[in-house]
Amino acid sequence: MASSKPKGLGSSLTIQELAKEPMLVIPERYVRLDNKPCSILSEDGTSQTIPTVDMQLLLMGEATDFQLDKLHSICKEWGIFQIDKGEMEEMFDDGMQSVRMSYYPPCPQPEKVMGLRPHSDATGITILLQVNGVEGFQIKKDGIWIPVSFLPDAFVVNVGDTLEILSNGLYNSIEHRVTVNSVKERMSIAMFFNPKFEAEIGPAASFLNPQNPPLFKRISTEKYYKKYFSRRLNGKLFLEQMKTENGEDDTA
Repeated sequence: MASSKPKGLGSSLTIQELAKEPMLVIPERYVRLDNKPCSILSEDGTSQTIPTVDMQLLLMGEATDFQLDKLHSICKEWGIFQIDKGEMEEMFDDGMQSVRMSYYPPCPQPEKVMGLRPHSDATGITILLQVNGVEGFQIKKDGIWIPVSFLPDAFVVNVGDTLEILSNGLYNSIEHRVTVNSVKERMSIAMFFNPKFEAEIGPAASFLNPQNPPLFKRISTEKYYKKYFSRRLNGKLFLEQMKTENGEDDTA
């Protein structure tokens, strides 16, 4: 009979090492007592299609105005869209970039764990590739968790907290999480695009006027990321703490 308790429990084994052992019950340290039940998923969540942007149409002169208006609307309403990967390299060539490769092994009790806690990214944008076709990425819209069905040959692009700050709240960073599968492993690659390390993060002047005062503090990129990574992932709490109503400018 397979052991329900992996060897080395309590040690600093990696997820991959734990996954090699047959398990009937997950280690207690991975149980999420604050997990929201699956019932908060929209009953018709799979029918809510994530908006798609065709970069070839966006770059065509006769369609540019329409496609830009569409992109503008998507960033305001959703904070996430899917984009054909043909022209992506031409869009971002400055600033800091980083990559994260994630592996989520099968879990015998997926309802008790979370692959990645709910959060919004600190980035300008995040480009996500689902490597092996196993779903689990979910976004929160209007208080409901919606599973994202990836299109073939497409990236999912998330608006991050930095872009919401730069747009003074016009564009919404998207809160998201990752669930796990009981029988299949899931792999993904995320690419993060950020401002230069020497820059300041704050609302852009073009978004400000007497009727639209700054909603967020100004802060150096260095301090911004130090503060973000010193906290546990917790929805959009960090972005809320960046609002001017929660303190004065914090430029350093």
